[in-house]
Amino acid sequence: METVGVFGGTRLSVSSSLRRSPAGAFPCKKLNLRATAQLAAFRSPSNLFSYSPSRVNGFHKPLPRKSTKSHIFLPHLVASMEQVEETYIMVKPDGVQRGLVGEIISRFEKKGFKLKALKLFQCPKELAEEHYKDLKAKSFYPKLIDYITSGPVVSMAWEGVGVVASARKLIGSTDPLQAEPGTIRGDLAVQTGSKQICRNVIHGSDSPDNGKREVGMTANIIE
Repeated sequence: METVGVFGGTRLSVSSSLRRSPAGAFPCKKLNLRATAQLAAFRSPSNLFSYSPSRVNGFHKPLPRKSTKSHIFLPHLVASMEQVEETYIMVKPDGVQRGLVGEIISRFEKKGFKLKALKLFQCPKELAEEHYKDLKAKSFYPKLIDYITSGPVVSMAWEGVGVVASARKLIGSTDPLQAEPGTIRGDLAVQTGSKQICRNVIHGSDSPDNGKREVGMTANIIE
């Protein structure tokens, strides 16, 4: 008896015959498999788990991976969609002398604000007088001018949503002894001298309008 079937795209014929066995034994069946064509290799109907990588210098080159880039939050891009403010930040002579400029810049950058301009210069007397003109009637005014003009300062313009109020919180109270830990003055300032002209490291604008005025005033004088 011969049976013909198809497997893996090839035609097989299977024949069977009964062979007599010795007396008292059961007859046994002899199977003969004849492939009428060469068997093709088994291939999965799905290529989900298999691929044929190319070889480069004798090594398999893996298939390119899908991009796994994550979306990065950029505060200045968010700020571009909202109303931004500008504030004027000045590292005073004691802050520059003590090498605190990098630390101060880092604190503003970590809050996500954008540095728009920076300049290191010796503050001229006319700029100091214009900057503190609202304190001209105070008895400590001459000493304050002497302090600000005693060494180089770093003037910066920072931009961001709510940057003025946030900068004031970062800076802390005018009196370093009253400034909270975690603020710039609370962590870095050392009070020497009177309360009015204490070396408190940094100045920051107290309103958006003053921020624009101080940035413009400084830019015009030091150019």
